[in-house]
Formats: sequence, C-alpha cells, structure tokens
Amino acid sequence: MPADALAAVSRASKTKVHESDYRGTFAARVKKGTSRCMSGSGEHLKDEGSKTQVVVAGATAGLIARQASFHFTVEVSANWRRRFVVAPLDVVKIRLQLQTHSLSDPLSHRDLRGSPIYKGTLPTIKHILREEGLTGLWKGNIPAELMYVSYSAIQFTTYRSVTLGLHKLFGENRIPAAAESFIAGASAGAVATTATYPLDLLRTRFAAQGAEKVYPSLAASIREIARSEGPRGFFQGLGAGIGQIIPYMGLFFATYETLRLPLGDLHMPFGSGDATAGVIASVISKTGVFPLDLIRKRLQVQGPTRSKYVHKNIPEYKGVFKTMRFIIKNEGRRGLYRGLTVSLLKSAPASAVTMWTYERVLHILLDMEATAKDAAG
Repeated sequence: MPADALAAVSRASKTKVHESDYRGTFAARVKKGTSRCMSGSGEHLKDEGSKTQVVVAGATAGLIARQASFHFTVEVSANWRRRFVVAPLDVVKIRLQLQTHSLSDPLSHRDLRGSPIYKGTLPTIKHILREEGLTGLWKGNIPAELMYVSYSAIQFTTYRSVTLGLHKLFGENRIPAAAESFIAGASAGAVATTATYPLDLLRTRFAAQGAEKVYPSLAASIREIARSEGPRGFFQGLGAGIGQIIPYMGLFFATYETLRLPLGDLHMPFGSGDATAGVIASVISKTGVFPLDLIRKRLQVQGPTRSKYVHKNIPEYKGVFKTMRFIIKNEGRRGLYRGLTVSLLKSAPASAVTMWTYERVLHILLDMEATAKDAAG
C-alpha cells in the first residue's frame, strides 16, 4: 500500500472520537455500505471518494480478489476441496498461452524438444502436479501478489484522477458518461500496466519454468535480467500490454458503469449486482482483447533464456503485429485463444470480487470520515 495511504490509515486510527459517537460497529458500517451499494444511489463509481480513500479501497479490493477468486472458481469448474488461491490458474493459463503445439495436431509435435503437451485446465494441473509437485502450481506467486495489490491501487486512483480532470476540462459541457468511463478506464489501465509491468514479466517467467529452474530466486532474476538484457528486458511485450489493456479497461469500466445501477436497482442478495456487473464486464472485455494478452506472454519470455522454460520450442518473436501474423500462419486463429477458458474462469470471479469489495470498502471509509467530521464539529 502507498505511503500516503498508510499515513491516512494511521491518522484515522489516532483520531479521538468517543465510541458512542459512532453510528455503529464495524459490522454495522459494512452492512450500511452494502445497503448503499444495493440501493443504486445514482452516483458513478468514478465520482465517489477522496484520492486516499480510492487508494485504500483499490488496494484492499485487489488483495482480497486475489485470495478469494479461486474459491469461487473451483466450485463451478471442478470438484477440488483443498484451499487454493488463484495462482494455480495463473500458471495453467500461462503454460497454455506459451504452448505452440496442439494435442490434436500430430504434425505440430515434430519439434517439441522435450516440451510437454497440455490440453485443458484440469489435465494441465494434473500434469504439473505429477512432474513438478504442488509448488509447481505456485510459481511466480510472489511477484503476482505484489503486482495485484499495486495494480489495483494505481488503477482506481488514476481512474478517479482522470475523471476529475475531464470534469475540469469540459466543465458543464460534460462528454457522454460511456465515453468518459472509457477514457478514464483506458487511462487507468495504461498507467497501472506500465507501472507494474516488470512484476508481470517476472510472474510470467517464473510460471513458465519447469522442473529445471531458470532463475533460483526473485532477486537473482532481477539481477540476471538487468545484467543480460538491460532495463528494456523488464518491459518486453509492453506494447502488447498497453494495446491490450487500453481497450480492455475501457470496455470493462464502460460496461460495468452501464450495468451497475440497473442491476443495483434489482436489489439482488448481498448487493451482488456489483459482482454480476463485474462478471459480465470481465467476460466481454477479456474475450475481446485476449489475442493481445497471449502475444504479450510470448514476448515476455523472449531473450537469452527463451529455450530454457518448460516449453523449449518457443519461437523467436519480434513485435506485436509480426508475432500475430506468425501465430496465425503456423497455429491458425485458434492459436491466438489458447488458454481463454481458464483465463475467464480466473478473471471473471476476480473482477466480481474486486468490484464488490471496492464498492463496500470505499463506502465504509466514506461513512467513517463523515462520522469523524460529525464528532469533531
């Protein structure tokens, strides 16, 4: 969490307000925040909360979504009983995206060089468990955790800041709400992606490691990339990342803002209108930009270690459009969508949890601020 957010939390914890002046317990504020979200108050997401409150709510939402989304996913997709987080699905998605050969196409097996052949989410998980053990499903989890928390805080902060900037720029002649949401969402995605991209690259490279380690530790990977590839090595595939995230976040927030208030008026249980809007927005936006996500992953593993990962036959790619043409020529259009199913299983519940949590944490912070002001004034 950013230092200014920590300082704000610290100041809030030291505020001298008598317990009887509060409107209720923390649980009551949670309930109140939920009822506010369910009521469809008419405010857009981008118009609510101060900068610090948005940072705290965004970081909390990102962290909780990271830990909770897998629990939802396994109940829907498989009969797993053990408690996992979303990291295994991250690893499976990345392994499928990096695979250039297909189980159903024997001709593509001519140049495997010892690479495994994955097919589907559960068989891939079983293969990783058999060949690499349980820890194989958690490769790259540390940089991924750091990325998710940082990304969410930066994303929501930028989203609100850009929106306020648009309000000042256009004044009373405000642009349409959908266009405003698209611009703010796309800007938020671009800034957050660029700021956290080195962590994303490290997550991909660790998840792509097989039984043979390419990097022994996170610190060693940073030193090795800096030494052998230079600063640019941490940003390989950034063009595809920005090209993906701008339409993704624009579509996501535009769809979410469009559905959020109508679904909120339905008074769904536990305020799940926010979660439902998040799922629909995630599926639409993720499917639309998935080819760029796959290209980004393949570009992230380029460099001197390209042939050392679990897929040892990864071709040498250069540039987003050249990579796209190469994949279509050698793997067909379906090659651009390897791993889409597991990606939706992972991202849709995560988006639902993120938006549901963000709305409630933000409203709790707003209620606490109002209570403190009433007590002080």
